Amino acid sequence: MRKMMIALFAVAVMAVGAATAQAGRAPATAGHAALLARVNVAASEFKFVLNKKSAGRGVVIFKVTNVGAVEHDFQISGRKTKMLSHGQSATLRVTFLRKGAYAYKCTVPGHAAAGMKGVFTIK
Repeated sequence: MRKMMIALFAVAVMAVGAATAQAGRAPATAGHAALLARVNVAASEFKFVLNKKSAGRGVVIFKVTNVGAVEHDFQISGRKTKMLSHGQSATLRVTFLRKGAYAYKCTVPGHAAAGMKGVFTIK
């Protein structure tokens, strides 16, 4: 009986140790979305240049900078930046839960038709 109690105590200690070790990683995985990608977006007349064309599921932070002469914005997955003048930047944080192709564009009339659009892929 005493050996069984010692064995149960040892198992309990190992379980608590494993839970504590897991809890040390918990903020990065449970309850908080892990940052998976940062994408720099340069907007100009009449195109977007992204330093990455794809990312995994999760949070993607788009840092959009207008390097052009006229105002532009950036819209993807129902979210968009404010209108950006030359030299201005904005950060757009989007959580992608599903794999797929997500269209992005500038919403200034005529800009998407002139080429300010594309597709970002979530793997």
